[in-house]
Amino acid sequence: MNIVLPLGSCLLSLVFAAMVFDQWRQAHRSFQLVWSIGLLFYGISSGTEFLGSAFGWNAGLYRVWYLFGAFLVAAWLGMGTIYLLSKTAFGYFVAFTIFLGGLLSFVFSLTRYPGGRGVGLAALVVASVGAVAIVFATAVRRSWAPHIALSVLVVGSLGAALLVLSAPLAAPGWAVASDTHVPVASAFPAYARVLTGPFNIFGALCLVFGAAFSAYVYMPKRKLLPAGAVTVPVLAQLWFLVVVVVNFFASLPGAAAALLAGKLNSRVPATLLIALGGFVPGVTSGLNRFGITWSFFLGEFLGAVLIFSGFLVSEEVFSNLRVWLAGTVWRRRSRVEVAG
Repeated sequence: MNIVLPLGSCLLSLVFAAMVFDQWRQAHRSFQLVWSIGLLFYGISSGTEFLGSAFGWNAGLYRVWYLFGAFLVAAWLGMGTIYLLSKTAFGYFVAFTIFLGGLLSFVFSLTRYPGGRGVGLAALVVASVGAVAIVFATAVRRSWAPHIALSVLVVGSLGAALLVLSAPLAAPGWAVASDTHVPVASAFPAYARVLTGPFNIFGALCLVFGAAFSAYVYMPKRKLLPAGAVTVPVLAQLWFLVVVVVNFFASLPGAAAALLAGKLNSRVPATLLIALGGFVPGVTSGLNRFGITWSFFLGEFLGAVLIFSGFLVSEEVFSNLRVWLAGTVWRRRSRVEVAG
């Protein structure tokens, strides 16, 4: 299974990345381009796991796995969700996740990874500046917020690449769990490991909560809490988060009834599948960090399947799905038809 599951994740992610990129070529929507990059990174990460499990690990393969898997995949998929929700107040939540990631990186550098204090402090400073800029942009002109978040992510990605590619590795140049032979990060020094937190916290939270928020927007709602009860800046944003969470769960029975009646917007089940697809590998990846490795490849594969299913369910995202087979283009609009 250490070979089959990563291979399945790799192939599915790469095919999916090509399909989303084709959607971007047709519609030129920013979230499609960023998602295609994130899915490409997903395929590269799981591809290294397949190669390492099938043919053996080496230092170069191990570095590529860590850079793409531990830093880039979740962050770039979450970035796509930020662009998708660029017209909403989601930027406030984005700013919170970026700051939280930087803060936890600094805290972990003082406790769990004491050798990475300088990197942890730098992560906190960059995250704080980026969070303040995103809050300001969301309040003044929301269309700026995703571009600022992307700028922070690009700078962070380049910094992470520099650290991972230059960091000394403990012998033999890679590390796998002794019982499951799943790759683990223990061969990297503390200053490289402490920086993964901001990327994964930002990416996973934006992907999962962004998908859930999108589902909430399109589902029939039961509002137990009013959105405008608090008007004080900052507190109003925190209150809105509470409102969305409470009203979301209160609205689930009505959404289920609408689904059974065939009246539910397709984006609701689609985005819920995407949220679940982001949550599952986030959990198994976190378990891997703490030495529980048996579920890592399985969670990664299930995440790819769930996210892929979510996109395919959504008529809005894939209103025109093109697949090339033997020179024939299959297009999906409201139904599947053959184009010569």
